[in-house]
Amino acid sequence: MRAVRVRAFGGPEVLRLEEVPDPVPGSGEVLVQVHAAGINPVDTYIRAGAYGELPDLPYVPGSDAAGVVEAVGAGVESHRPGDRVYVAGWGGRRTGGHAERLTCFADQAWPLPAKCSFSEGAAIGIPCATAYRALVQLGEAVAGDTLLVHGAAGSVGSAAVQLAVSRGLRVFGTASSAEGREFVRSQGAQGVFDHSAPDHLDIAMEAAGIDGFDLILEMAAHRNLNDDLQAVAPGGRIVVIGSRGRIEIDPRHAMMRDATVRGLALANASGDEMAEIHRALGAALAEGSLHPAVSAELPLERAAEAHALVVETGRNGKVVLIP
Repeated sequence: MRAVRVRAFGGPEVLRLEEVPDPVPGSGEVLVQVHAAGINPVDTYIRAGAYGELPDLPYVPGSDAAGVVEAVGAGVESHRPGDRVYVAGWGGRRTGGHAERLTCFADQAWPLPAKCSFSEGAAIGIPCATAYRALVQLGEAVAGDTLLVHGAAGSVGSAAVQLAVSRGLRVFGTASSAEGREFVRSQGAQGVFDHSAPDHLDIAMEAAGIDGFDLILEMAAHRNLNDDLQAVAPGGRIVVIGSRGRIEIDPRHAMMRDATVRGLALANASGDEMAEIHRALGAALAEGSLHPAVSAELPLERAAEAHALVVETGRNGKVVLIP
């Protein structure tokens, strides 16, 4: 089969399309014919060697994918050949998603509803799971809460907007471009603001008719966290999903509001929490309240270009590879 492999850590140019042996499912594993493979920012960090835990070289990148089960290993009763699935999670896997086939543990493959395309399925794993964990498990969102998604045009942010709207929250977002703001509105946000404007949080609170947001989901804490602490409601929560560096904050802002700041790393979710996440995502996909956004589809041969696209600012939705 064809697979994208990394033989040395570095820039996108280290991604090479090669012929490799077909993987064989072991005990407790399933073999999936990949129809679409999602690319996440973390995939680019690992490829560059700029991540805490790195795979042995050479390796096939990619944790998220969608396709059809071709075969199952010994002891697998939850899946059978022909099942449409999306694959989520890297832990313990021997093969990655940037390939024509992959193997994964049975509990890393989840049913993909017929109404979802394979490209949409490849956009579920990390983005939608992160959005649900931030919103529900860590953010403790309830109907009627007023939510701000700071950086709502990306794959995580847009999923958070959709999930929040379906749960009865008042949802507001930010994006840097006019195109991005229109995209966020199309996902159901009541108001969207330019986060490059110094006073955008004041404008957002005025538009929402509030003195602070009950919950803020933050994609760029290195820029916004101190401002978020001044825009959160008394007893409000801030969930930090992304940060690219350090920031100085004034703790008094948190003290004055009894505010809570929680960091999120999806890898910290327990097995039970991940099962809860994917059951909830499956229900949302089936009822149509969640429809992962895809911004670009490229063939495996253009994997280097796809990796470069993922880290572009202003990218609305997911970049996927099509074997």
